[in-house]
Amino acid sequence: MGVRRCACQGYAHQMSQLSFELKDVMTQTVIPQLRITNAKRSRAFYIDGLGFTVDWEHQFEPGFPLFLQITRAGQTLFLTEHAGDCQVGGAVYLLIPDALACYADFASKGVVADQPPTPTPWDTIEFVLTDPDGNRLRFAQEQ
Repeated sequence: MGVRRCACQGYAHQMSQLSFELKDVMTQTVIPQLRITNAKRSRAFYIDGLGFTVDWEHQFEPGFPLFLQITRAGQTLFLTEHAGDCQVGGAVYLLIPDALACYADFASKGVVADQPPTPTPWDTIEFVLTDPDGNRLRFAQEQ
């Protein structure tokens, strides 16, 4: 990279010689948003079945669509009943430390997977669940 002038200090910095990596300074967080059509049914699936907790929720007034933020093991999702936010049938890929233990935990709560934990050619173990609205959740353990 070239030399950048720092007007506030009046001297040149070689950008390629900085002693830190960008990843040490800033982390990007992406929160997938999934469309739901029945908050009560989706809460039962995500909270009771998968072990997510509700961080917060918003509803303009009773009877209006609900918007929730849920988190499980440091992974956050938005669930929205607002028809204009997104369409049903989304997909999320969640990296987890232990696919077999996660699968067993979900099964013990009555959640039936579409596909059991399976090794992949790209060196992961993955299983797939479909929520009540047809959104697909793929849980993957890197090997």
